[in-house]
Amino acid sequence: MANSTIWWLIAGAAIVLELLSGTVYLLLLATGFAAAAVAAHVGAGTVAQLVVAAVVGVGAVLAWYVVHGRRPALPPTGSNRDLNLDIGEIIHIEAWNPDGTASVRYRGAQWTVVPRAGQAPAAGEHRVVEVIGSRLVVEKT
Repeated sequence: MANSTIWWLIAGAAIVLELLSGTVYLLLLATGFAAAAVAAHVGAGTVAQLVVAAVVGVGAVLAWYVVHGRRPALPPTGSNRDLNLDIGEIIHIEAWNPDGTASVRYRGAQWTVVPRAGQAPAAGEHRVVEVIGSRLVVEKT
């Protein structure tokens, strides 16, 4: 069996394992294996193929690490609008309980509402800023 065929089979196996595991790193290493297969097609020796596989695979992983590390951190899931569509919604609070909570009807269910840290409870329109379990954290609009 030709060296290029072996490299293509290894690259295919890495892709299959990546699909089963859900990690992107095996896909990046598979690019190194594919580059080694191309090097084998060009006629490079076995040592050169191994060097190409290592340089391209590890280089792709390092590039991913650098690019991924430069992205800003995502907000926590409780306050991330992309994950929780309640964030930013407006609710009306008529009265607050003595313990600093309120109870409102929102989306067809009864919710417990608490004010954002550092804000005093006040009646009126509020914006949902975070969801913690079954509690809505709100700020006055």
